[in-house]
Amino acid sequence: MSADDSSDRVPHDPAPEPEYVEEPVVPQLSGRQRAFAFARGLFRLRIEQSAVRVAIVGAVFLGLFSLISGRLIYLAVMPQEPENIRRFASAASVAARPDIIDRNGEVLATDVRMVSIFAEPRNIIDKDEAVELLTAVLPDLNAADLRNKLNLRRGFVWVKREVTPREQAEVHRLGIPGVGFVPESKRVYPNGVAAAHVLGFANIDNVGIAGIEKYIDSSGLQDLNGFGFARQANDLKPVQLSIDLRIQHAMRDELVKGMAYFRAKAAASMLLDVTTGEIVSLVSLPDFDPNNPVDALEKDRINRMIVGVYEMGSTFKALTTAMVLDSGKANINSTFDARSKLRYGRFSIGDYHGTNRILTVPEVFLHSSNIGTAKMALAVGVEGHKAFLKKMGQLDRMRTEMPESSMPIVPARWGDLNTITIAFGHGIAVAPMQATAAVGALLNGGLMITPTFLKRSAEEARAKAVRVIKPETSEALRYVMRLNAQKGSASKAAVPGYFVGGKTGTAEKVVGGRYSKTKLFTTFMAVTPADSPRYLFVTVYDEPQPTPESHGYATAAWNAGETTGRILERIAPMLSVPPRFDPPKNPFPLMARLGAWGTR
Repeated sequence: MSADDSSDRVPHDPAPEPEYVEEPVVPQLSGRQRAFAFARGLFRLRIEQSAVRVAIVGAVFLGLFSLISGRLIYLAVMPQEPENIRRFASAASVAARPDIIDRNGEVLATDVRMVSIFAEPRNIIDKDEAVELLTAVLPDLNAADLRNKLNLRRGFVWVKREVTPREQAEVHRLGIPGVGFVPESKRVYPNGVAAAHVLGFANIDNVGIAGIEKYIDSSGLQDLNGFGFARQANDLKPVQLSIDLRIQHAMRDELVKGMAYFRAKAAASMLLDVTTGEIVSLVSLPDFDPNNPVDALEKDRINRMIVGVYEMGSTFKALTTAMVLDSGKANINSTFDARSKLRYGRFSIGDYHGTNRILTVPEVFLHSSNIGTAKMALAVGVEGHKAFLKKMGQLDRMRTEMPESSMPIVPARWGDLNTITIAFGHGIAVAPMQATAAVGALLNGGLMITPTFLKRSAEEARAKAVRVIKPETSEALRYVMRLNAQKGSASKAAVPGYFVGGKTGTAEKVVGGRYSKTKLFTTFMAVTPADSPRYLFVTVYDEPQPTPESHGYATAAWNAGETTGRILERIAPMLSVPPRFDPPKNPFPLMARLGAWGTR
């Protein structure tokens, strides 16, 4: 092809390269963002979205209609009780409490159904008229207080708690809108003052305030009530106590007579089963009626067996005697010189009724020799003495089902002089029940059993018992206590047929930092039968006065001892210990083999 031909041809441009266009990046949306975008698109005024909007609005209205219909049906079927009534009433009024029964099934405390009047201030139109009408049929109401309550911006207030059926009927006839009734449980005590200090009481809201009633709440009743499981007494198992109501009545009757006769400031008595640790009876005077427990708040209404702490006097000599025998520092035939006073620094220790001679261990106990007992304690030593009393539960607070208890008062510094005085019951103050539990262990074979107010068997008690002294030491204590009832200060309680053993204790009270010769705290302990103990009786008097028969004395034998004898004689037929009018043969075999004083 020539050059001319090539010039006539239309030139062909090379094919253009494809142009690269970058695609836009679509951001990834979260679930919340997608839902928001859908909702925004849904409510745009676009015709294609209207059907969806109508469906959603219809579903919402259908749900609301169903909810309202269901509520109306519920209110028609269920009792018409406004929500605020249920809420406030359940917080203030309450569920049932279990019955409390004695060891024989007699009812000591139970619930009865009562009605209380409430008001809903927000629903009362004319509050002045309501006050006028209510105070007319309930004259004991304070009009000013009631008006103040009704003026509160609350949904619920109490008008009057625990009204009578007549009062309920009269208020009902008034027909005041916003005033109604709530059923409640009221605690009642059919036997009045009997066992008041043991039972304690419940307040107007049926909450346990003291005694066994408070123990029941602390044992889970409040939790049951909170979860709504205890609405009636039948929902709960009765609480069975170790108390015997028959013995309780008899013991209180004798103690009331004795307190009046001996013109004492206060008195208390209890009966302990030394084989189980059960408290069969406990009375403390002055007492109160738990149905109207306003008197319980007075300071002299304490439970003197548990809350009061006292120097126990010569009853502590039982502990000292057991300590020296169990330690091996002395035996039943050992002797102690009581011919002269025991001097320690500027202090001088003497005997109340001195014999001024050398005494055997049984004679020290029989004559209640302070000198001989102090020398027993010194033979063991300060540290041994402290360890023994610790083991016997005298240095720590006693814990039972009773919420109320007191800590013993013990010396901050404990030296020889403290051991001397504590040996015969001065210089340390304990609750009488504490001392009783310790003496019970000395008599029952040597097992420390914590006292209980709940019924339990001997097997259950032994499973938790702790051995504190040897069995032969326990026999020695039974022997000297029996000897004291035969020949010593415990003779006033030696009721024929019951082989009684006993020990008196008279302590001078501290007044103004000094021991008073005229203000005494007296104690008497008696065990029956002494050869095989079952029951330990304890009676105390606070500041008893002399009587014409006592020749000017106000010591324990003349008051606490005499009252204990009367109590034992009266209630012994109710106990499971039959009388034996012929004394047992060889009741203390080990003591006889050792040739103890008084067995020869």
